[in-house]
Amino acid sequence: MTPRSTPKSKSNQNPHFKPGSKVEIMSEEDGFRGSFYTGTVVKATRTSKFVVEYDKLFEDEEGTKPLQETVNEFQIRPIPPREKKREFKFSEEVDAFHNDGWWEGVITEVNDDGKFAVFFRSTKEQIEFSEENLRLHREWINGAWKPTLEGEEEEKKEEVKEKENEGSRNKRKLVEEEEKEVKRRVNKKVPDTTQVKPIESPKDAKFSKGMLVEVSSDEDGLKGAWFAATIVEPVGKDKYLIEYQALRTEDDSDFLREEIDTVHIRPCPPQTIMIDRFKKLEEVDALFNDAWWVGVVSRVNTFPKYLVFFKDSNEELEFQHSDLRPHQDWINGKWVTPSKALKL
Repeated sequence: MTPRSTPKSKSNQNPHFKPGSKVEIMSEEDGFRGSFYTGTVVKATRTSKFVVEYDKLFEDEEGTKPLQETVNEFQIRPIPPREKKREFKFSEEVDAFHNDGWWEGVITEVNDDGKFAVFFRSTKEQIEFSEENLRLHREWINGAWKPTLEGEEEEKKEEVKEKENEGSRNKRKLVEEEEKEVKRRVNKKVPDTTQVKPIESPKDAKFSKGMLVEVSSDEDGLKGAWFAATIVEPVGKDKYLIEYQALRTEDDSDFLREEIDTVHIRPCPPQTIMIDRFKKLEEVDALFNDAWWVGVVSRVNTFPKYLVFFKDSNEELEFQHSDLRPHQDWINGKWVTPSKALKL
């Protein structure tokens, strides 16, 4: 009897990432997480990983041997499209070319000399750039760029309308589920912040006694997390005594109190009711260990569950829909949504 041959497993055959394809690669190294670097796909593996070669990162100090790495599929994307000419505006989400990579930021100032100040959430830095080193921020979602290039929007409108009509029944069901979730949160005395439009306030807004806020930390293992708290009283210039809503003292006798500077305090974000499901690669906040942590949806499981990837800890965890919220940043006294593309 002729022995049967063992079937060979096929390599990853994503049409966007064939060997030789030009791509951008997201770094996971400390201090560089979230930045993208140009490179080329060398080969696909039999898993969801790819071998890539960087254009401007090298293994040797002389710069003669381009760096090669094996990366996950969610770390690579095609080269984003770019308008030949664009007038950038205040509060627009952009990518800025810095240190051989593209970094996501928000325009906080439009200067008279044609340059733009860009704020980077990951490093809490603001750096000035010229127009040629900026591009509109786009997300690679389900094999397409959002938002599309200017001029392509009209072609997409009919398709969007069809999808909206098709999913109307599902939306009504999700609305009912979200209404139940809102009632549950109200019963837990969660502050009512149901307005969808961004809240604006002066750049030098002060926090008043009894105000509900969120507080961040620079401690190892807690960077990027925001904890719910209440302002107790001011304790000096740009500093407040706060009381956490969930963290307790070591002897568990009372809620923990700390003195925090205003750099680490922000108002509670406006609560946006998510009627639609979150999408793959959408930036979200996930409620975990009594805090909100910024992450990216890496996989949409059977509703209402999602896998969320956290860049800072290089972890991937599963969450319920009710434990996620759209990510927003508090910049210059107003809330800014990282990717306006997701609202299309």
